[in-house]
Amino acid sequence: MTGQFSGKTVMVTGAGGQIARATVKHFADEGANLVLVDIAHEPLDACLQSLGRIEGAAITVVSNLNDPESVDDMVKQAEKTFATIDILVHTAGGFAAGKPVHETSVTVFDQQMMLNARILFITLGRVAKHMVENNVKGSMVAILARTGLAGAKNTAAYAASKAAGQRIVQSMALELKEHDIRVNGIMPSTADTSANRSAMPNANFDNWVTPKQIANTIAFLASDAASAISGDSLAVYNKA
Repeated sequence: MTGQFSGKTVMVTGAGGQIARATVKHFADEGANLVLVDIAHEPLDACLQSLGRIEGAAITVVSNLNDPESVDDMVKQAEKTFATIDILVHTAGGFAAGKPVHETSVTVFDQQMMLNARILFITLGRVAKHMVENNVKGSMVAILARTGLAGAKNTAAYAASKAAGQRIVQSMALELKEHDIRVNGIMPSTADTSANRSAMPNANFDNWVTPKQIANTIAFLASDAASAISGDSLAVYNKA
């Protein structure tokens, strides 16, 4: 590893998930300070323990990303320890599918919009405010989905929420350009996680993208090598 993120503070939401853990490991190996965020202590403790010895420092923060005040407190805790947040990786979100619109409860739609659009709007917005006020030339990367590019059978609520998330990313990239803050997304195909293997046991896992591949792409977008990229949504596909 090159230590290219040494001295940088990286905040990762949804830190207990497999994709987030791979991402946290990548940044930890590169010397970053870490702010690990999730809805409960247990996944955060597990994430921290999985890292072992790290080069930088790390803190865990329990936060309800659907609550603006909780997100503001999350930012304040990061400021108290590390002064600034240089990079935000937003992996928190959710998936629901299986029925056509005419058989789906509106509750499913509301939940998907909350998980994949509202909390993205709140979290990226609050961290962007911190970056602007502290003159941080930062980077934010959000997990989107290729489903957000077009409609998909039996996944209307999810597709709509991911499309909304992509528009938020694109809009913020334009708004923050003058502050030298970059905002991007990545669109993975099916990720090779234990949850997906359990849900789709008969699938060909060789066709799925790995958490490490996703983490590598996130790190690239957060790095100086991607300094000319903002407002984009990079596809991270294998064969699926």
